[in-house]
Amino acid sequence: MTIAELPEAASRTDAGTADLTIVGGAGHVGVPLVLSFAAKGLRVNVNDLNLDSLAALKSGRLPFIEHGAGELLTDALRNKRLAFTSKPGDISGSGPVIVTIGTPVDEFLNPKRQVVQDCIDVLLPHLRDGQLLVLRSTLYPGTTDWINAYLVRKGRSLKVAFCPERIVQGHGVEELATMPQIVSGTSAEAAEEAAALFRIIAPEIVVLDPIEAEFAKLFGNAYRYIEFAITNQFYLIAKSAGLDYQRILQAMKHNYPRARNIPSPGYAAGPCLMKDTMQLTAFARNEFSLGNAAMLVNEGLPLHVVDDLRRRYDLGRMTVGLLGMAFKSEIDDVRASLSYKFKKVLNGYAREVLTTDPFVTADPDLLPFDDVVARSDILILCTPHGIYRTADLKGKPVIDVWGMLEKRFQLRRLHVGAVDLNRPAGDR
Repeated sequence: MTIAELPEAASRTDAGTADLTIVGGAGHVGVPLVLSFAAKGLRVNVNDLNLDSLAALKSGRLPFIEHGAGELLTDALRNKRLAFTSKPGDISGSGPVIVTIGTPVDEFLNPKRQVVQDCIDVLLPHLRDGQLLVLRSTLYPGTTDWINAYLVRKGRSLKVAFCPERIVQGHGVEELATMPQIVSGTSAEAAEEAAALFRIIAPEIVVLDPIEAEFAKLFGNAYRYIEFAITNQFYLIAKSAGLDYQRILQAMKHNYPRARNIPSPGYAAGPCLMKDTMQLTAFARNEFSLGNAAMLVNEGLPLHVVDDLRRRYDLGRMTVGLLGMAFKSEIDDVRASLSYKFKKVLNGYAREVLTTDPFVTADPDLLPFDDVVARSDILILCTPHGIYRTADLKGKPVIDVWGMLEKRFQLRRLHVGAVDLNRPAGDR
């Protein structure tokens, strides 16, 4: 399929007249950004290599779950505010260009900064001097200044800014409109233009130097990852003592403000938390001991669960059903989901492993929920989708680290006054 073969839609905005271009605009970072700017009346060039996602958007369909985005997409198409392009040469030279390509990590968990440079090299012949170039996704510390110096060496003069994305997946449209936007630039002019751009959609602007902004994004994700590791470690310690951690956690948090932010235990996954923690580790020359420990705990939790199952059951004669394959609740994204780690490990021990998810559509191995429950001897709640809270599990034993289903099977009660502290702690 070529861009010319994409389905026609009401929108016929010309890329050359777009107010801004978003490279990677059909992705998880790009779509909320595209629709937020379009909702404010800007004409947006959605530039992406993924033709299937472009086709979905152009036909009025979202390529993935993004709450609150459907109506914005319909309005943007009706008002002809979107153009859909797939080539670097289609980038508009008349407005800012936002690049949503971030720094990935390699098989050794070290940052691959070259990926960002390669993307800029492809775009560079189509960018004009003086144009605002905004780097949007997570960057290894120093990358913004490194890219700017690289452009200077090539005799180019662009206004380079870094404005990190900090949205929760699936809720980007809402959060872009309600959360402060961190802005940085390699020059005062770049920072000012970037601030003016994001002020259109953000309620507040916070200005930092580029490396400060890079660290702010990484620190935020690493802190969250460590939070999950702490509660997961508490869970494992309580379990080793033969105790119910959910009862302890609920008692700790009950009307006690200093403990209210402790998350429930669960599988901390996704494309950002561990990756960004490992980027900090690489920057700190592997001396970020808390980050390393968090990775061992969070990535090791599924292994602990499987080892416990092997001690309690003859898995070689059992079918195990995995409930939920997305990396978090109420979304359809399976990137870096620990559910697939469960599947891989259990395939080495169980007679059969079955998987289901009410949101995921990209995995052909998924089965209907009722089939998985009926055929399984034991179930593991991998992703705490709300639908599972009241689903009929046919009395099958369930491994529920999240504590979401605990109230349904819990026999003991702990009361403080009239408060039942066995109520589920809720989803993350």
